[in-house]
Amino acid sequence: MLKSIKIENFRRFKSFELQQLGRINLLVGENNSGKTSLLEAIQLLCSRINLEPLGEIMINRGEYLWSDNIREEREFDISHLFHEHEIQVNSAFLISGINDDLKEEFSIKIGEIKSQIPYDLNDDNLDKKSQQKNITFEDYYPFGSIKLRVIWQREEEKKQVAEFPLLDNYCVESKFLKRPSWYKKNKSPRTIFINSSSLNTAKMTELFEEVVLNPEEELVTEALRIIDNKIERIALANVQKASQMMKLRSAESHTGFFVRLADSKQRVPIGSMGDGIWRILGIILATVCAKDGYLFIDEIDTGLHFTTMSDMWKMIWQTAKRLNVQVFTTTHNSDCWKSLADIAEQEDTTEDGIRIHRIEKGKEKSIVFTEPQIVIAAERELEVR
Repeated sequence: MLKSIKIENFRRFKSFELQQLGRINLLVGENNSGKTSLLEAIQLLCSRINLEPLGEIMINRGEYLWSDNIREEREFDISHLFHEHEIQVNSAFLISGINDDLKEEFSIKIGEIKSQIPYDLNDDNLDKKSQQKNITFEDYYPFGSIKLRVIWQREEEKKQVAEFPLLDNYCVESKFLKRPSWYKKNKSPRTIFINSSSLNTAKMTELFEEVVLNPEEELVTEALRIIDNKIERIALANVQKASQMMKLRSAESHTGFFVRLADSKQRVPIGSMGDGIWRILGIILATVCAKDGYLFIDEIDTGLHFTTMSDMWKMIWQTAKRLNVQVFTTTHNSDCWKSLADIAEQEDTTEDGIRIHRIEKGKEKSIVFTEPQIVIAAERELEVR
C-alpha cells in the first residue's frame, strides 16, 4: 500500500507531496486545484510501464489530434502532461512514492534520438532484433528526431524501461500506448479509473464478466440495494451479445443490464432506474475487480443522494479492506466527506486508515486530516474542503 506520493513537473504541479496515505484517501479542494491530476499521477506510478492508462487519461481530457494518414489514428499531445504545458528536449516529469516501505519512481523524459536499438513496447521480436547491432533507431522510425523515454524503478527490483519516437509536434502515436502482447497483466497491479461521467457500457460489461458466478457477485447485488432495497438480482441483458456490447463507446450509454425487483415480475433495464444505480454499480464492480490493486474515482458523489453516502462508504471500506484495494477519490460535496466521518468513527481503521487530503493552490503539500480530526470536524461543522 502506498504511504506517500511526490510529483515533480507534472501538469499544474511544479512540486507536490501527499503524505500519510491510508486505505481510503479523499482529496478535496477548490476547482482546478489539481485533484484529478493527482489521481492520474498515482495511477501512472502504479501502472509501471503499461501505458494504456496514460492513453485513456489523455482521451478523457481530449489531449489528442487526429492524424492525416488514411487510418486516422489518434496522436497524443504529451506537452499537456508537463508543468504549464511546456516541453522541449530534456523536459521530464517524475512521480515517486513509498510503497510497503520501498521507494518507487515513474518518469517520462524527452530526449534526442541517437543511434541505438529502440525499446519498442509493441515489438514481439524485441530480443532477436536487439542482437542486430547494425540496426539504428532511425532504421525503425526515420520520421522523427526526438523520443519519449519511460522508466519505472523500484528498490530491489530490475528497472523497467520503454522508449519510442515522437512526431515533430511532440505527439506520440496511439499504437505506442497500447499494452504490448509480451507485457502480462501480472507485471503490474490492477488499476481502475472511474471519471466523473462514470464507466461506459463496454467497461461495465468487462468488469461484470469478471465477477459473475464468483463469490464477489453477491457484493454487487448488496451494493445496488443501497439505492433500492427491492433489487434481488442483476444480469447482462444478453450474454451471447456481450461481445457486441463491448463495441459501445458512449460514456452516456447506460444499457446492457437488467435487474429483478422483489415486487415485480418483469425485469427492469438498469438505465431506467436513474444515474445513481449506474454509478454504484460501476463503483462496486471496480472495487471488486481492483483486488490487490488501486481504485481511482473522480467526483465520487456524482449522481448520488446524500442519504446513500454512508452506506456507499461502508461498502467501499469493507470491500477494499477485504480485497486489499487502496482507494483514491475526489469530491466537492460536504455531505460526502461528512458521511466518510461516520465510517471513520464506526469502523476499526487502526491498521489501514482513512484520510482526507485538502489540496490548496500554491501549496507544495496537502493538509492531512486523520480519522479523529475528520470526526471532530464533522461534529463541530468545521470545513475541511
